[in-house]
Formats: sequence, C-alpha cells, structure tokens
Amino acid sequence: MSTTKKSAAKSAKSAAKPAKRAAKASKPSEGFSADERAAMKARAQELKAEARANKSRAEGERAVLAAIAGMKEPDRAMAKRLHAIVTAAAPALMPKTWYGMPAYAQDEKVVCFFRDAGKFGDRYATFGFNDKAMLDDGAMWPIAFALKELNATVEAKIAALVKRAAGA
Repeated sequence: MSTTKKSAAKSAKSAAKPAKRAAKASKPSEGFSADERAAMKARAQELKAEARANKSRAEGERAVLAAIAGMKEPDRAMAKRLHAIVTAAAPALMPKTWYGMPAYAQDEKVVCFFRDAGKFGDRYATFGFNDKAMLDDGAMWPIAFALKELNATVEAKIAALVKRAAGA
C-alpha cells in the first residue's frame, strides 16, 4: 500500500472514532439512578452538618423533623409516630438523618432508620436496623420491616425491637 493510501486509511479510522464515542455517550447510563444520586448527595450534606454541629442532639432532632416534614402523607404521619416510639423506647439513641432518612444512632453508628415509601417509589415504607443493632437470632433474622400502617400491635413490636437494639 502506498504512503498516500495509508494516510487516507488512517484519516478514515480517526474520523470514525468520534462517531463511536458519540454513540457510546448517547446510551443511557447503567450507573446510579437520580434517586440514588440524590440520597448520596444528602448523605454528604449530612456528614458536613454533623461535623459542623459536633453531633449535637438538638441539631440531629431538627434534621430528623425536617426530613419528616418533607415527606408526603401517609408516610409523614407514620414517621412522626415512629420518631415518638423510638425516642421513648431508647432515649439514648441520637436522632440524625442518614441518606436523607430519619435515623437513630449509638456511638455515631446508625442503629435503626425509617425509609418512607416515596423515597425510592416503593409500595410500602420500611423500618430497618443496621448491624449495630445486634438483633441476632440464630443463623438468620430480619433486619427490615415493611410498613403499610401503624397500630398498637405494630407499635409495641417496634418499641420492643428498638429497646433490644439499643441494649436498653
């Protein structure tokens, strides 16, 4: 192949590369969803707020109540009631937000949290526990509970789990 033909072939290849890049760029990302990115952004803001507030209980309480106020009904009413249940059952737990959700911590680690159904478009709200809760029960145990509504029986179960999780 002559030098002129080789140059022309290289030019054609290099012209095709930007077109391939553009085609790849137009594909939808398989990374994080907009809701997941928003939760991560909220968590970064929470970490900054914690550092500024020096982990004060009052600041955590304000953040939790603001997160609850931002929820839609019926999740907001459920979150208010759960906040009352958790703070009564385990007053030693520190209220804070965690990925934009109301949460309660011990020794700076989240013990339990409430995720409203609207957070990620779920059909039910979730009340969950992290490993700090130490709710171990044999080889397998539940760490999250779907909530559609609260009643006296559910509230009593949640209060008992929170007390156990907090070591109270």
